[in-house]
Amino acid sequence: MFYRDERLALFIDGSNLYAASKSLGFDIDYKLLRAEFMRRGRMLRAFYYTALLENDDYSPIRPLVDWLNYNGFTMVTKPAKEFTDSMGRRKIKGNMDIELAVDAMELAPHVDHMVIFSGDGDFRPLVEALQRKGVRVSVVSTIRSQPPMIADELRRQCDNFIELDDLREVIGRPQREPRVEEPADLVPQDD
Repeated sequence: MFYRDERLALFIDGSNLYAASKSLGFDIDYKLLRAEFMRRGRMLRAFYYTALLENDDYSPIRPLVDWLNYNGFTMVTKPAKEFTDSMGRRKIKGNMDIELAVDAMELAPHVDHMVIFSGDGDFRPLVEALQRKGVRVSVVSTIRSQPPMIADELRRQCDNFIELDDLREVIGRPQREPRVEEPADLVPQDD
């Protein structure tokens, strides 16, 4: 439940939201996402959290990060840590939970409602602390994926659970039709 006069802040766990939308088979249009929540209340901030590989010449997430930064999102990034696991596989670690939690607690006195885009159960104590400060907390994730992308304890703690799949028509990128090339012999020719 949203109230049009309430002060609202969004906290987007970038990797978690990406994984949830991919598991449902759609991409997020962040311009539509921002517009949807501006419609629901007086949005003060929209934070987006992600770790970046600093040593790569090109990061596939860099264009998104740059676009978000220029289009009304507060970007919170840090370098991802790269390591090799015991099986010799390259692994990347870049958890942003603490940064999100600190920002949420600092902003709590200035907002009425926070929306956390993550299903990570580690956020349950944060949600509880925010509620003790009088902030209503909605969580956006999905139970429709296999396995569900939201921890049960987080879903139980929040004031309002928003199923990501229910937002597909509002914030999802339109699917592009694949281009079908006509065989040259079927294309009419001018003689």
